[in-house]
Amino acid sequence: MSLVTEFQALQQALNQTIVGQPHLIERMLIALLSDGHLLVEGPPGLAKTKAIKTLAQQLEGRFHRIQFTPDLLPADITGTEIYRPETASFEFQAGPIFHNLILADEINRAPAKVQSALLEAMGEGQVSVGKQSISMEKLFMVMATQNPIEQEGTYPLPEAQLDRFMLHVNIDYPDRDSERLILDLVENEARDIQQAPLNKIDQLTLFSARDEILNIHMADAVKTYIVELVMITRQPQNYSAELAQQIAYGVSPRATLALSRGARAHAWLHGQDFVSPDNVQAVIHDVFRHRLLLSFEAEAMGKTVDNLVDEILNWVTLV
Repeated sequence: MSLVTEFQALQQALNQTIVGQPHLIERMLIALLSDGHLLVEGPPGLAKTKAIKTLAQQLEGRFHRIQFTPDLLPADITGTEIYRPETASFEFQAGPIFHNLILADEINRAPAKVQSALLEAMGEGQVSVGKQSISMEKLFMVMATQNPIEQEGTYPLPEAQLDRFMLHVNIDYPDRDSERLILDLVENEARDIQQAPLNKIDQLTLFSARDEILNIHMADAVKTYIVELVMITRQPQNYSAELAQQIAYGVSPRATLALSRGARAHAWLHGQDFVSPDNVQAVIHDVFRHRLLLSFEAEAMGKTVDNLVDEILNWVTLV
């Protein structure tokens, strides 16, 4: 079985378990294959926790869920130094962040210091404890969730910290047919009727898939297209005065990198051996959603970032 076939089988199995959320499943795999992190926003009860937990069960790695609350401390995430009287020395006791897959549930419930402890590990690949810095394992992915309904007592993530997430995915309620399938699935689980399990994907296979994706062909014209999509957010006045009025701040260089790697992973998952503009357009909303800041005028007009990205795609054409 080829690498891409193995991950396509994993995607199919996840879609059968997490019914009605194919977009979330694909974006989880894109983040995993791109060595990125994922921010998921949606109402409660949409299987966000189950999705990352089910993915972790199919991988060779350790999973941990961290429930973010206002009384959480940075040491609860990173770990702390414990004094050992028998040796008269301090010994570091690792916290839950030292797992391969992390679910940061309701990340905006915790104060800034706790968020920073997690985001340092995501951005720098290390954790600072006292005078020492401890590197994370090669397989390290964070999926953070936010609940858009209840915002009282929350600590919104600053834009600079949001930028460390590769993708920001919005999910909504499943449709009628999916809801019926969910009902049948849960009843079968209650009766202990289980689907045949897949073989776990080991870390070497995952790293090989990442290397294969990095080597997938991307034409110079597609690279130029990606750069133009980024530049229009920073210099919208060169394209349209109306567009310039709606953009407060453009996207960062991290968006360029995320757009490139996300498009590569999307193409690879779909069995392509090259990256096309369609792959770029497929992931751009999730890449730009948390990085492109709207102006007051745009918000007053009822515009969303997704609306603005649609307009950007209309303005920029492939050279």
